Formats: sequence, C-alpha cells, structure tokens
Amino acid sequence: MEAAQALQQKSSLSRSAKTTVTIFFIFMLLHQTDKLLIGPMQNDIMKTFNMTYTQWGLLNTGALIVGSLLYPIWGWLNDKYNRAKLLSLASLIWGSTTWLSAIAPTFNSFLVTRSSTGIDDSSYPGMNSLVSDMISPKSRGKVYGLLQLTAPIGYLLGMVLALLLAGVIGWRHVFYITGSLGILLSIAIFFFVKDVPRGSSEAELAGVETYKYKFSWKTAASLFKKRSLIMVFLQGFFGVFPWNVITYYIFGYLQTERGYDSTTTLLIMAPAVLMMAAGYPVGGWLGDKLFKRTKRGRLIASEIGVVAGLIGLNAAMQTPISEPLLFAILLCTTAFFMPFAGPNITSTMYDVTEPEVRSSADAINSLIGAAGAASAPLLAGAVADALSVGTAIMLLCSIAWLMCVIFLFIAIFLVPKDITDMHNKLVARAGEK
Repeated sequence: MEAAQALQQKSSLSRSAKTTVTIFFIFMLLHQTDKLLIGPMQNDIMKTFNMTYTQWGLLNTGALIVGSLLYPIWGWLNDKYNRAKLLSLASLIWGSTTWLSAIAPTFNSFLVTRSSTGIDDSSYPGMNSLVSDMISPKSRGKVYGLLQLTAPIGYLLGMVLALLLAGVIGWRHVFYITGSLGILLSIAIFFFVKDVPRGSSEAELAGVETYKYKFSWKTAASLFKKRSLIMVFLQGFFGVFPWNVITYYIFGYLQTERGYDSTTTLLIMAPAVLMMAAGYPVGGWLGDKLFKRTKRGRLIASEIGVVAGLIGLNAAMQTPISEPLLFAILLCTTAFFMPFAGPNITSTMYDVTEPEVRSSADAINSLIGAAGAASAPLLAGAVADALSVGTAIMLLCSIAWLMCVIFLFIAIFLVPKDITDMHNKLVARAGEK
C-alpha cells in the first residue's frame, strides 16, 4: 500500500513538474521577448528621443542597476515565502512597468520607466530553486537548458516584432502588447503553479516527510566558504559582459559599420539566434552527461563553451565586410557555444548549496552578474563613441571571456569537495528525523 501511495505521489509530482516547467517556459519566453526587443528597436527609440550612444547605454544600464539592487531581496523572499505567488507578482510588475514605458513622453521619463522594468528581472532565482525541488539533480542541466533557451528564442521573437511591427504600429504599441501578456501570465501563474517543500528532489531526503531546515543568515553566510562557489560568482561578473554588449549593440554594428540592410541583418541574426537556442539544451545535456562521469563535468562543459565562444567571436569580427556569409557562419558558431555555461552554472550552484538557501545563492550570483551587466552597456557605449562599435564589441567580450576561462579552470578543481560536503550534510540531516 505504501509503495503504491509513493508511486502515485511521484506520478502526481511529475505531472505538477511538467505543468510548472511549461508555464515557466511560456513566462520566460514572453518576458525575455519584452526585455530583449529593445535592442532591435534601438534606432527607432534613439530617433524618438534624439539619443547619443552614451545615453543609450545609460538607458539599458538603468534597468540592470534596479534589478541588481533587488536581487538580495527577491532571493531572501523566495527562500522564506511561497515562490509561486511571488513569481505571479513579478509577472504583474513586468506587465505594468512595460505599459508605463510605452506612454513615457520624454527621455528622462522613459529612462525612469524603463529602469523600473528591472524590478521583476531579479525574480528568476525563485523560479530556479522551485524547479530544483521538482527535478532530480542528475537531470537539472537539461531542464535549465530548456528554460534558458527562452532567452534566444525571446530575442528572435523580439527581433521579428521590432523589424516587422515597430515600423507599422510603432515601438510604443509593441510594448503595449508585451505588457498585456505579462499581466495575463501573472494570472496563470497564480492559479496553476504550486510551491513544493524545499529539498523534495534530493535523494538523501527521500524518506524525510518534513524538512525542518529553514532559511537562516548563518547558512546564507556559509555560501562564501564554498571555494568553488566563489569562483562561480567571480566568473559570473565577467560572463555577462558579452551577452549585454552583443545584445544591445550588434544591430547597430551590422547596420552602420558593416552597412548591411534590414534584410541582410535579419538573415544573419535569425540563424544565429536559432543556433544560440540550440546551444542551451545541448550545453545542459552535455553537462548532465559529463556530470555522471565526474563531479567536474558541468564546469568542464561550461569551459568548453567559453573558449569556443571567444575564438568564434574574434574570427567573426575580423571577417571582411564583403563576406557576409562567412561572417554569419562564424557568428552562428559563436552563438551556439555561448549558452553552454548557463544551465551548468545554475545546476552547479544547486549541487553545492543547501535547499533552504538556493534562491539566495542564485540571487548572489545574479547580483554579481548584474553588476557586470550594468557596467557593460555604458562602458561599451563610451568605447563606441571614442573608437567604434566593432572595437567595443570585440575588446570587451574578449577580456571578459578570458577572465571566465581563468575562474572556471580554478572552480573545476575545487567543486568535487563542495559537492561531497553538501551531500554529507543532507545525509546527516536525514538521520536527525
């Protein structure tokens, strides 16, 4: 009887996990579309407010600063309270702030409203930790890879909306559409996503009906004693530079310094974004595969992606303007390897941290990453004004990826001990039941 009940409970949890992951996928897809479509609409928005590149960088930096300041708060809230309800609130904030951006009449007001869209951007750690309590550690990389591929797909949707609709209905109306979708998603999350006990997916806690450990500042502070996690945090600061520099400047670079028209730009970027989308699940799958062989597996997969991305981007940027096909192939290669680290870094953080502080660990990593992300657009804008957009892209991305190579290399050697220590702690806790 007990075995049958356990089997039924496992099946029910599986259905709940599928529902949750599906809704989260839709939420992240639409949210990333809204967040990233500002890049393809760069020229229209800059013309509306008569902006310089430095002002454009400041505009994007504003939202990143707001989001970074709120990461610790969202992380703490998600470790203490109902994560599903908090994510519903985040979706409502997304929709509301996007609407405010659509009606902003001046650059200063648009700067304020666009910066406010960063409030909900820092809610993702709660989503990741909720998924970690529904999915076995051995399979998390693939699931996070699936969820994180919403970023490039969302970027592609944003690009299509910007290039096809912005010129017809105007960039403000595009924001009306995406903001409305955010409000609708908040309702869906509120009614259909349920929270689960923290630590539910850990094998060591399988026979523990009640996991009594709750968030504590002492446990949160112990995160900084995990040496591999410190290396992951440090690489997180530099790892976001290429993403933000490329996201916010690649369209302007293609259309101005390379002189490609809208059709050529679309034919280059659409395949690149699709290759990037493929890179997320492939990177997660590779990380899971290597993790079964060695505890260093996820970070090895991350290192492969960083090195390949560094080589591919430099080769692409040095391609002559007269060879758009070769440029597109090299950019697609870069795009495929860039996401390899994403799902594996998230999974690694949860491999070495206790269930009750995983949102906080994710938030700390995101906060450090946000500091880098907030610096990137403004710094790139200054370099672009002083030299060129192409120089800004290649210089900043190369330096950032080289730093990531160093920190990941160190983390590869440190992570086995931290994983073992965490699982030993869970075994000890299970024995206290």
